[in-house]
Amino acid sequence: MISNDFYSQENQGPYEFFDIKDFELEYGGKISNCRIAYSTHGTLNAAKDNVILFPHMFSGTSKSLEAYVGEGKALDPSKYFIIFPNQIGNGVSTSPHNTEDASISMCDFPQISIGDDVRAQHALLTEQFGITEIALVLGWSMGAQQTYEWSVRYPDMVKRAAPIGGTAKTSDHNTVMVESLIGALRTAINFNDGNYSSCEELDKGLCHLAVMFASIGVSREFYAKEDWRVAGFESVEQFLVDFWKAWFRPMDPNALVSMLDKWQHADVSKHADGDLAAALGRVKAVVHNMPFEQDMMFTELECRDDSAMIANCEHKPIPSTWGHFAMFGVFPEDFGFIDGQLKDLLAVQA
Repeated sequence: MISNDFYSQENQGPYEFFDIKDFELEYGGKISNCRIAYSTHGTLNAAKDNVILFPHMFSGTSKSLEAYVGEGKALDPSKYFIIFPNQIGNGVSTSPHNTEDASISMCDFPQISIGDDVRAQHALLTEQFGITEIALVLGWSMGAQQTYEWSVRYPDMVKRAAPIGGTAKTSDHNTVMVESLIGALRTAINFNDGNYSSCEELDKGLCHLAVMFASIGVSREFYAKEDWRVAGFESVEQFLVDFWKAWFRPMDPNALVSMLDKWQHADVSKHADGDLAAALGRVKAVVHNMPFEQDMMFTELECRDDSAMIANCEHKPIPSTWGHFAMFGVFPEDFGFIDGQLKDLLAVQA
């Protein structure tokens, strides 16, 4: 174990834990005491049918997208019971650096799948809260991958779904891209096959990862139009340091590698013997698929292909030069567009 205050209650809380004993993993092995950290907003009603589940993206936590919750917003806590689960291996839930089980600590942490996360979330909802129906599952990027997994694995439970900037199966191009992101960490000086003694030793690797995200996370037009100025930065250099590097530098590299591996292998077609169309044909939810028009990571065209394979799906591209990272809502019009689409979806009878 190594300490990292970034994942503490002071920085990421408040959150609670749900413990799963002897949690069997899809790739083999188990976690003897798998702790799922989560936060909630609002109150679960008597019928237990006002639930919104919002799993997070790569590098995220339950706190990352709380800005989407608030009175008058689509995710209104006066109407809905909103649950933000932390992924296994994200640094807050059971993770390489914080597990007390030495057999799975640091470099020995097992391979986790998107399916493992969703099964753990299902246990949280059903066993901790007695929930059998979800009004809306939504998520961005890796959260979209989890949204697809939920919709295919538990089709009778999910009434509405909003995958945002993500696909049901990681494409070959995306797989290669993620391999380069993993390499930025694994080849960094002092990574030592994941057996480092502090995250600070990996600062150069984390900064390398940040710069790679700066090159693919927003659009070419964003840089051409100098939209970083609109976001409040005086130069590209300041944008790199104060936005991208500041985001990644506090994080645990092993946690990031664990999540990247999940991202790389996401694929709901495994539920239909590799037939993606058949797998997405299982979806019963009303779906609003919301890709980013200028996304260079999960392209709008790839997302459009997913939409065409879902029976009750509307394709709702998000126009923004921020590309994949428009989800952060740095430009108010991006936040307003996404929030408006979520309001429309929640208004649909399902």
